Amino acid sequence: MSENINIEGDLLTRVEGHGELVVNAVDGQLEECEWQVVESPRFFESMVVGRSWDEIHHIVSRICGICSVTHTMAGLKAVEDAMDVELSEQDVMLRKLALAGETLQSHVLHLGYLALPDLVGQKSVVPMAQTHEEEVKTVVRLHKLGNELIETVAGRSTHAQRTIPGGFSQIPSEAELQDRRTSLEGSWSDVETVVDLVLSLADEFPDFTRETEYISLADSDEYALYDGVPYSSDTGELDLAEYRDIVNEHVVEQSTAKFTKHNRESYMVGALARFNNNYDQLSPKAKDIAEAFGLESVCHNPYLNNVAQLVETAHLIEHSIELIDSLLESGLDEQSDYHKPDVDVTAGQGVGAIEAPRGILFHDYTLDEEGTAVEGNCVIPTNQNHANIQQDMEELVPAIIDQPDTQIEHTLEMLVRAYDPCISCSTHYLDVEFVGSDGE
Repeated sequence: MSENINIEGDLLTRVEGHGELVVNAVDGQLEECEWQVVESPRFFESMVVGRSWDEIHHIVSRICGICSVTHTMAGLKAVEDAMDVELSEQDVMLRKLALAGETLQSHVLHLGYLALPDLVGQKSVVPMAQTHEEEVKTVVRLHKLGNELIETVAGRSTHAQRTIPGGFSQIPSEAELQDRRTSLEGSWSDVETVVDLVLSLADEFPDFTRETEYISLADSDEYALYDGVPYSSDTGELDLAEYRDIVNEHVVEQSTAKFTKHNRESYMVGALARFNNNYDQLSPKAKDIAEAFGLESVCHNPYLNNVAQLVETAHLIEHSIELIDSLLESGLDEQSDYHKPDVDVTAGQGVGAIEAPRGILFHDYTLDEEGTAVEGNCVIPTNQNHANIQQDMEELVPAIIDQPDTQIEHTLEMLVRAYDPCISCSTHYLDVEFVGSDGE
């Protein structure tokens, strides 16, 4: 090891958005260790102000192209909460189905295209396609499977067209749902291929653990993704209406994105948090995969968030098949086809919470008596993980400081990528008060 370490200045690759790792050591003593978010703010909360209640979900879907359906649904849930809008059981199941498709495609995208190259020793999925051609083709098929499921329910795979306040403007046909069911049933061999590959590379995951708090939605009846109550591994059930007291957003000097904290200095959200908090509700095949990896609840190794994503992939396929079976068994209500639900526009404030692929997501909107937004707030999953990444780095770097600089940098890059950060999503409006040299 060199007595002096200087890692900084290069943007992290194979993540969405712009972030930098900064590690400096002098004479073997660590002087600086930071996860820096350098993405420009995007002001989505300001964009919705002055817009109508039935436009908000279309605007906020543009926060992210990978998880646009999730932002759409969180926005819808907040507006529906503000105006006391109730959904039919059919509409809830269809929303859950679209959400399952999005989480499926997002997990496969991250695991297959962004994380696996680290495990096989490649710089990207492009050279990996030459050394693991069949496995990459398998990843492409599974990614397509998720996108097709979204398109069937929501109208297209990015920026849903059919989901509207109170329900859907159009629903899929029974034949379309049956086609998706057939595709889902036919995907198990592809899932097994990916599981076998990751199992063969499991020793490549760094052996690092740090106890932290895990926050997710929870539901005693099912593995919580669309519905549930906020839940902390430290303190138990939390009050959704008081979500600001859960996240405690704050500004730090090194980041254009807000950091959060709850019971400790940081907490984690995402697949591993859901796995730790809701293991009992996982599907049988998902539990089988977890057992194959020796992944147990509670797991404190953030690198194994990737394995938790793979476990959830199996759960999402089984869950989607069950949802389709329930919809087909009960028969689709054709009156829900091409309709605009009756919504009584009223003033109010509402909060929507949903599990995005990367963790719990909060949307909060205040509407006036005409249904026009006067205030908005979004708390993004990656927002909530930034502080935990920082805390992980501060504990990890001293443990590996005797390694070569290139190995330290690679290990830290893998750490950040394990969180599957969507950095652009996390940079929103920062209310900054500038103080001059005279104190005014």
